[in-house]
Amino acid sequence: MALGLGAGLAQAASLAWPLSMHASPLPASALRPGHPLWWLQLLAMALLALLLQTSRNWRQAAWMGWLFALAWLGAAVGWTFVALNTYGGLPTLLSLLAVFAFAGLMALLYAAACGAFVAIEAGHTHWAAAIFAAFWMLAELARGSWLSGFGWGASGYAHVDGPLAGYAPWLGVYGLCALSAWLGMTMVRVVRLRGGWAELRSLALALVVLGLPALISWVTPPWSQPSGELSVTLLQGNISQDEKFEAGSGIPLALQWYGEQLQKSQTSLVIAPETAIPLLPQQLPPDYWPALQQRFASGQQAALIGIPLGDYQQGYTNSVLGLKPAQTPDWRYDKQHLVPFGEFIPQFFKWFTALMNIPLGDFNRGAPMQAPFVWQGQKLATNICYETLFGEELAAQFSEPTLAPSIFVNISNLAWFGNGLAMNQHLQIARMRALEFERAFVLSTNTGVSAIIDHRARVLSALEPDTRAVLVGQVQGRVGVTPYAWWVARFGLWPLCLLALALVLQAVRTRQTGR
Repeated sequence: MALGLGAGLAQAASLAWPLSMHASPLPASALRPGHPLWWLQLLAMALLALLLQTSRNWRQAAWMGWLFALAWLGAAVGWTFVALNTYGGLPTLLSLLAVFAFAGLMALLYAAACGAFVAIEAGHTHWAAAIFAAFWMLAELARGSWLSGFGWGASGYAHVDGPLAGYAPWLGVYGLCALSAWLGMTMVRVVRLRGGWAELRSLALALVVLGLPALISWVTPPWSQPSGELSVTLLQGNISQDEKFEAGSGIPLALQWYGEQLQKSQTSLVIAPETAIPLLPQQLPPDYWPALQQRFASGQQAALIGIPLGDYQQGYTNSVLGLKPAQTPDWRYDKQHLVPFGEFIPQFFKWFTALMNIPLGDFNRGAPMQAPFVWQGQKLATNICYETLFGEELAAQFSEPTLAPSIFVNISNLAWFGNGLAMNQHLQIARMRALEFERAFVLSTNTGVSAIIDHRARVLSALEPDTRAVLVGQVQGRVGVTPYAWWVARFGLWPLCLLALALVLQAVRTRQTGR
């Protein structure tokens, strides 16, 4: 039990290392807070694989899988406690129970995967690692789509750096989940079975898998090519969540600070984060929005500004408005993948949200395919907050050449979750999207991390979290389509799902026939 929980905690830590270890013999960059550790994720997965291989039956395996996932997911999304308790006003005990129940519910998917693997694995010595990888990926895919989807903390995000990162433009994060599971099980079987020819072949294949991306990148050109640059200003207002929507404090501060920064920006594009303007346009002072429109009505500058839109009769949207010369009306993006409980209330759960003071609501969804903001030769695809988690939805934009983005822009407000690891995990998610599509990713957030990420997932510049500051930098646009963007835009994630199901069904068939 302790080993299962410990391995799960190690997996959570591998996504964004939570501690500072300046005295460590390893390079400081490898253990700086918020940094992913690919080798730790593989070790955690190998320990889970060992527990499964030594399980007496499928029930014990399912129990170990549940404990592992409970610790992993509970630690990875434990910052939800801050939203529930600190800002939602939910009592401490109920907040802890809610986090436990959320993690425990998601962990059932991995319990089922581990139990089913042990139930059918017997007799598949040579294919055990592949079967485990198939089950694991199916669990990750199910979590990423179940109940509106919450794939936050997927095991593949630990590999935004390291040898497996080169597979991201081909397979995406869920493919990396499968590869890491396969490698973890392969390592255990090679050690436990002690050097038979089959295990030596598995070891050789594992080494090839680890080294292949470096070889491919050396002999083949990149999938995308430069298409000009854009100078950008990112605004990080750092307005605390308990003040953000308060008429006597956060609202006037936001209107003043963001208004001043938008007026005096000098770059081609200035970006203000999610609900940077915390009022509906009709609630603003009469001359506030017209002044901003006039500011960007001429010249060589444009702006993307987070603001809620709508009214009681038509409903509300979490939106971005784009201002640029010769554009009437303002360009608009409406968030289309809403957060359960935060932006829409699932049926039968209104009793739970009624316990909290968070201003929850049933927002309207934006259209699945919305035109990019075109400015100075760049097509900027905007997404809001955790929409950056859904690579398959971002990939859909590559199915239509006129919509294919050259730069991704994410605006967020992570102040709901305090100054913990949520913002660093969000940064790694954006870096994975940059790898999958070979596109720069720009993050403009209220409290952090606001950053400019290039198409190779390198963080070129970033602001310190929990500071009120302005980041100025250059962003390179790219054109071209990665293999991942090509096949996901056409088929979604079904190829991965069907491949995993085919492996599982073949394993079941072989076990039943004894062949």
